[in-house]
Amino acid sequence: MKLLVGYDGSNSAREALELACTHAGAFEASIEVVTSMEGGSVTEAVEIQYAQEDLKSAESLVKEKNIPVNTHLLVRGLKPGEDIVKFSTENAVDAVFIGVRRRSKVGKLLFGSNAQYIILKAPCPVITVK
Repeated sequence: MKLLVGYDGSNSAREALELACTHAGAFEASIEVVTSMEGGSVTEAVEIQYAQEDLKSAESLVKEKNIPVNTHLLVRGLKPGEDIVKFSTENAVDAVFIGVRRRSKVGKLLFGSNAQYIILKAPCPVITVK
């Protein structure tokens, strides 16, 4: 079994990672920790460095629990929600864990929601953590 955690270093992402670890331990699963950045001129080298550091700390946390883990920094020109759905399809992921931030309905209408996109489009169950 393969679990994916959408990870951006936020508190809700860390909570999602913890929950994924619990599930991975129960189901003898591996975890794919994925950070997606849109890329292009928007993505600064400093942001990439921070993302790599966040992934290293996530990897350490999972390894401490003796759970197989791989980390992925995706910079493929896609929005994070689209990227995570594409990655989960390409890698036959069994479940996706994501942290969600509270945002007003107007905010979701104006800016869209990566979590909402993942929930609607993922090829597998999606577990959200607030």
